[in-house]
Amino acid sequence: MQAQSACGQLTAFLADRAIDVVCFQSKDLTTNNEDTTPIDNPFPPEILPAGAITPRTDRAVISPNPPDRTPIKRMVPGIQVQGRFADDPKGYARFLLRLPDDWNGRLVVAGASGTRSEFNGDFAWSDYVVQKGYAYASQNKGTLNLSASTADDPRACRLNQVPPPIYFHEYPLEKQWTDWSDYMIAAARLAHGALRANYGHPPRHTYAVGISNGGYQVRKAIENAPELFDGGVDWEGTFVQNILSDLPPALKNYPDYAAAGFDPNSEAAQNILAAGYGPDIVLPDRSNSLYLRHFLSFWDITQALFQKRFDPTYNTYGSGTENYDLAARAEITAVAERVSHVATTGRIQRPLVSLAGTLDTLLPIRRHARAYAESVRRFQAEHVLRHADYRLYEIQNGNHLDGYKSIFPQLECIQPHAQHAFDLLVQHVEHGMPLPPDQCVPRGGSISNPPAQPGPCRELFVR
Repeated sequence: MQAQSACGQLTAFLADRAIDVVCFQSKDLTTNNEDTTPIDNPFPPEILPAGAITPRTDRAVISPNPPDRTPIKRMVPGIQVQGRFADDPKGYARFLLRLPDDWNGRLVVAGASGTRSEFNGDFAWSDYVVQKGYAYASQNKGTLNLSASTADDPRACRLNQVPPPIYFHEYPLEKQWTDWSDYMIAAARLAHGALRANYGHPPRHTYAVGISNGGYQVRKAIENAPELFDGGVDWEGTFVQNILSDLPPALKNYPDYAAAGFDPNSEAAQNILAAGYGPDIVLPDRSNSLYLRHFLSFWDITQALFQKRFDPTYNTYGSGTENYDLAARAEITAVAERVSHVATTGRIQRPLVSLAGTLDTLLPIRRHARAYAESVRRFQAEHVLRHADYRLYEIQNGNHLDGYKSIFPQLECIQPHAQHAFDLLVQHVEHGMPLPPDQCVPRGGSISNPPAQPGPCRELFVR
């Protein structure tokens, strides 16, 4: 099919479904081609402010640094399509499609971490699957990322614990948090139609993949849209029910822990551990630590974003992110009800594989991955006739961000295990191969059957 003809058919299909569609023939759909991932802030400031869309920053957020990034062994010619969903009145909701010429008849739909763009999975997922012939679709959860603000803006969040303040485009209450799951499902439907327009038939199988908040999107897709997805891989997914109660203890105790010289036996360190976190890793010269990186870059701003979204009347910085008390706030606000509307249930209707690092210092494994696994098992115990396979693979010494391995060599990258888990899921769905049991994947090991270590991991940190 000629590229011009193919793009004509695709844009015709998208005519009443998408806006600002860009379709082009690509010599290579992998990130070896600079045209695959647009530059950061690709629009002039009068159209979108800086920070609203940052594709090249987004793709490197969670994926490991070179040389551990996904190997690219061949060029993948095909068609790339970008645009906005026509049904979003704010014009925030964006999608991405990659359609290889040598399509294998299957589709991968990716979630996005944080409030990142539809290009968030380019290193971790797209490079991996398009080389295998999968079509790839992604979306941005219906929201742009962030923009500069002012201190008197009620939407404003501190960036890295200090000014300048920023605000997230996800913040306004008129935007429903259910958009996060809705647009994952919408991207799958859009991609099914685009594949039919391009190749003449829909995909034989569709898989959901995602990291962090994108992992949450995968869980919701497998729970809510079994007619669209054949299975999913959830990497470090957010367990929304717990996040507002997890971060305040870490924020509250970190200053005293730092003042104690990063003493692991200090009361503050023990309080952080008691909140569900794994042990800290401290560099020999005491100049950096895993807790310090998260205190400066992730704990405060993540707490602020979720709190402002679910409990906007709380005085974020006057009362303090570290003092937020979910139980007390639930008695005087609708925060618990708002959370319940978007909470995951464990009611999976297709096979789902979760992966989590034992040293996830943003979404601690005890409060997120293991909590979600328990909700799945509880549902399955109560509904024995509606049973879909579920596995939790715990990666010893894995962190939320693989890139931190370059700073803390004791860490283990999760990306290769997630990609392996994807291949195992496909074999399970399409050929009936049993998924390996739940397990603790040791440092330097791999997911195996039988497991090298049954799960859960006995220790969160192994030196």
